[in-house]
Amino acid sequence: MPLLQDLLAAIAGGRVEIVDLTAPLSNETPILQLPEPFSNTIPFSLELISRYDDAGPGWYWNNIHTGEHTGTHVDAPVHWATGKDGADVSQLALTQLVAPAVVVDVSGRVADDADFLLGIDDVKAWEAANGPLPDGAWLLLRTGWDARSTDAGRFLNADENGPHSPGISAECARWLAEDTGLVGLGVETVGTDAGAAHSFEPAFPCHHYFLGAGKMGLTQLRNVASLPPTGAVLVVSPLPIVGGSGSPARVYALVER
Repeated sequence: MPLLQDLLAAIAGGRVEIVDLTAPLSNETPILQLPEPFSNTIPFSLELISRYDDAGPGWYWNNIHTGEHTGTHVDAPVHWATGKDGADVSQLALTQLVAPAVVVDVSGRVADDADFLLGIDDVKAWEAANGPLPDGAWLLLRTGWDARSTDAGRFLNADENGPHSPGISAECARWLAEDTGLVGLGVETVGTDAGAAHSFEPAFPCHHYFLGAGKMGLTQLRNVASLPPTGAVLVVSPLPIVGGSGSPARVYALVER
């Protein structure tokens, strides 16, 4: 049987499961909140054009109002100053948007520490158990944070000291971005960096190093717990916005069962 027909048969027969990793996009979708004097993106909203009425008797449609970095979305290299000469979202390579995925699960440690940071030793321990990080793959950081995603307050988790959410240490971010063959980093939190990353050196190191290395970020994932540590294929489908720094995306994984 031809390869693609075999894949379709495997999906139809349940041998390959499609796991949706995308958060629904609505006016309740949590969005990143930057402190003054920085500007923030607008929340997602729909503006009605017509709905089977005088403005359009036979059809329903809307204008969409949102930012590039709302909900489950892709960060293109050009999003960050270190990647300002890099690709915009319309230029991302399709061979990197359909790619292997590995899952590093630290949800047990995050349950006791909302500010948990993944370190190089943690990744080395994962490699000892699962093999080396494959070239051309996405690393998906499983923290359990998606359980908070329907409650913006718990999801952003901010207090008088700022937001508290898990992420990756500056040292580990640099190593993953510059010394491995990964093509991107995916997380369940509102951004690829930890909540306290504004105070790191450099600030927001996942953005700084990954986008500066021409790699990608992927945020606000759900259902990562349904994926195995290795073996899944990630499919990332952003809008090809010319000149765009990112885009909301439909993201799913193919998993052999």
